[in-house]
Amino acid sequence: MPIQRIHRHGLRQDPRAVATAAVGLTAGLAAMFWSLLWTGPAAAAEPLQPVDGTPVAAGFELIATDGETYRLQDLRGKTLIVNFWATWCPPCLAEMPSLQRAWEQVRDEEILVLAINVGEDQAAIERFTERMPLTFPLPMDPDSGTVQAWPVRGLPTTFVVDPDGRLIYRAEGERDWDAPELLQQVRAIAADASGPQ
Repeated sequence: MPIQRIHRHGLRQDPRAVATAAVGLTAGLAAMFWSLLWTGPAAAAEPLQPVDGTPVAAGFELIATDGETYRLQDLRGKTLIVNFWATWCPPCLAEMPSLQRAWEQVRDEEILVLAINVGEDQAAIERFTERMPLTFPLPMDPDSGTVQAWPVRGLPTTFVVDPDGRLIYRAEGERDWDAPELLQQVRAIAADASGPQ
């Protein structure tokens, strides 16, 4: 549908087309902003980097694609792998299979994977998960409020959060999340919290 129709006495805008274009422009600008910060691929098994000062993670309350509400405060006591991603980000999509494999290895432990989608609606996410089924929670951050409250410089970015809600490790760029050395770093946080076995 054309955005504007040309008439002899000037231009007359089609209101429906203008509204559609405005929505598309907003989404496009958001994607362009995050693509400028897109971290690009990294060494798959590069170690997770410590977060300086291990600050307390900013709280959130987000609805996931399964309808469940996830509040950070309710997840105290678990070690979290919190991934920020979007469907238009190639390295985000590339690391999703390894996140799923990692989840399958740790799901019976006190470790939870949360992949927070940035700035997209449920329909866009579900178009992706129809092709790549994921069984860990996918909270949605449609207004990007959560990603802006966390120290995220680009996508994908992933944090390991300890059971007290502190940011312990950060990974910027694609990782192989089921690599033994990465899982060992995550499991060590959970083990430290649970004390001697």
